Amino acid sequence: MDKRFSALIVDDEMLARQMIREYLQKYSHIDTIAEAANGFEAVKMIAELRPDLIFLDIQMPKLNGFEVLELAERRTGVIFVTAYDQFALKAFEIHALDYLLKPFSEQRFDEALKHALEHLGDELPADIVQKPANEFLERILIREGTKVHVIPVDTIDFIEAQDDYVQIVADGKSYLKQQALSELESQLPLAQFVRIHRSYIVNIERIGGIELYAKDSRIATLKNGKQIPISRSGYQKIKKIM
Repeated sequence: MDKRFSALIVDDEMLARQMIREYLQKYSHIDTIAEAANGFEAVKMIAELRPDLIFLDIQMPKLNGFEVLELAERRTGVIFVTAYDQFALKAFEIHALDYLLKPFSEQRFDEALKHALEHLGDELPADIVQKPANEFLERILIREGTKVHVIPVDTIDFIEAQDDYVQIVADGKSYLKQQALSELESQLPLAQFVRIHRSYIVNIERIGGIELYAKDSRIATLKNGKQIPISRSGYQKIKKIM
């Protein structure tokens, strides 16, 4: 008996989901176990259902396909689906199992599915959502269980290192993300965020004042009243920007 596989279809276009579902019907050993109409649903379903195969639209509102994979920590069993050449090219560059460029024929679908099933255990690289060096984050995505938080970087007050995590404080709310402070620092806009201490990055637009705390020691008071120590090198960085 053929091994059975479970499949999840993720696409914000109902007709696109319907077409893939219909193409899969002739494969009796593949069960379409769920469909997701957006990235948030996809992250939740991947975590709960653990499908063998995911047909994943790349360009979706709120969360794109690459962000879905980052949040779901999923690196295998993915066929990207897209209507845009540039995303198809990226899917090719990161050695995706295969990709489908809309509109695609049933023959092309069959070829992609066959190839994907033969390479189901192949892993995508861990940095598939990594931005080029000259591009910075506009938002930070944090997953808590099956819930996803989308934090625009403009709303961040400060970020504090906590062992293997960073605590991100934005608009009075606090979030934990497993990431090194130095890595996150390199992804934030240089003109807006400054590492003023080995354990802190601040949004300079949130700084209300800077005071001398002791000899060669200063402290920044944010507009929300939070006080953060400034190292000597951190103060030199702030002076160059403010």
